[in-house]
Amino acid sequence: MNRIGLDAKKSEELSELLNDLLANYSIFYQNTRGYHWNIQGNKFFELHLKFEELYNDLFIKIDEIAERVLTLGHQPNYKFSDYLNRSEIKESEEVTDGTNSVKEILETLKALLIKERHILGLSGEIDDEGTNSLMSDYIREQEKLIWMYSAYLK
Repeated sequence: MNRIGLDAKKSEELSELLNDLLANYSIFYQNTRGYHWNIQGNKFFELHLKFEELYNDLFIKIDEIAERVLTLGHQPNYKFSDYLNRSEIKESEEVTDGTNSVKEILETLKALLIKERHILGLSGEIDDEGTNSLMSDYIREQEKLIWMYSAYLK
């Protein structure tokens, strides 16, 4: 058992998955900053604000994920080089086109949801309500974002 009463081996496995999620969120955060800074075109004002809302939310989530790893008794990764090597999400190559940026956000959210559902499954197995709650909140919020960003593209 670890210090919060969870299976130590499963908590270590969960921490690894959370570190993977942390890497993906960190790249997504930086991509979103790029979209915000560089967006051009007739939807500039609308998307500039939406991208700022998104990266502010991602910043909070990055901190929450790292703190959850610590709560489980492990160390969160912090090196950007590790994030780049570990993340399934890659750095965006095109940050000025709003439609492309929204499409990339949708693909990223889908990838995050898959990872979060996997983490939710494992955390449920070991009765880790703290991680369950975090992942459930993220999933609910991101499913709504997918609906909203998808509506923008229609």
